[in-house]
Amino acid sequence: MDLSITDILGKSDSIRSLRSEIPKIARSDAPTLISGSTGTGKEHFARAIHFSSDRKDKPFVALNCAAIPDSLFEAELFGFEKGSFTGATLSRDGKAKMADHGTLFLDEIGELSPYSQTKLLRLLEAKEAFPIGASKPLKLDVRIIAATNVDVEEAVADGEFRDDLYYRVNVARIDIPCLADRPEDIAVYVDHFLSRFNRERRKDVSGIDPKLLDVLSNYEWPGNIREVRNFVEGVFIDPPDGLVTVNDIPRAFERLRRSYRFTGRDERARLLAALEKTNWNKAKAAKSLHWSRMTLYRKLTKYHISDSQSKREDGDSDA
Repeated sequence: MDLSITDILGKSDSIRSLRSEIPKIARSDAPTLISGSTGTGKEHFARAIHFSSDRKDKPFVALNCAAIPDSLFEAELFGFEKGSFTGATLSRDGKAKMADHGTLFLDEIGELSPYSQTKLLRLLEAKEAFPIGASKPLKLDVRIIAATNVDVEEAVADGEFRDDLYYRVNVARIDIPCLADRPEDIAVYVDHFLSRFNRERRKDVSGIDPKLLDVLSNYEWPGNIREVRNFVEGVFIDPPDGLVTVNDIPRAFERLRRSYRFTGRDERARLLAALEKTNWNKAKAAKSLHWSRMTLYRKLTKYHISDSQSKREDGDSDA
């Protein structure tokens, strides 16, 4: 799947800024670390970097580090020679060799064990792969792009991730914010997936009812873009003829239907109730509303709510 910079969707300032970084990173050919929560589109960014670089006509090879046990990681990454172990009836190239002159995308690098991290470090340092059973290493020209949904800096501090590997891969950096922290992008993704499923399913869903869009824009989307896609795909199980309304919310997203009555003017009352219930503890209030803290602060600003209001209300109740 070829992806260009224009395929990175979003109108938020954070996404615009990241889009502007892609050509610079692509030209640098430097090892790159992409961080972001599950579903934020890390592989999309990796592909956009690859297809914006001089390596665009060469292979883009992806390896999911979280899905490979230690006993198989070395064989998956470097390959093996025929007869090198029981069951090796044929020689096989590893992902690193497949990506020669192109890009090797290592997804969920934060899940690698210390043993596997050591094996990967050699590829980054020496630019060579040593297939299992081989008598000499293979010299490779591979660009490494790694992605993680864990806090790698914290993992390094805790001794769970090698600091030398971290310094090798963290030369260029992209940090993708979660969707809850850029709500203006939600409608962009909803429209994108509506168009996509209209085309694929040969339907003509005309759009989202504004009241429902307000609900979608205020939902936390813990699964990020992937969850938005699942929501829209669920709508197409039994698509409406016109606008998608609250009545068309898929059963798997029943929580959105329940939150429908808390839009518009009622949202302010709901926010105040949550703050009062938690004695104005913002972290607890955000959790009870299924919002990120950034979302809660944005709502406080939107509805002109401050801690001083809490003091005034306490004063009024004492009068």
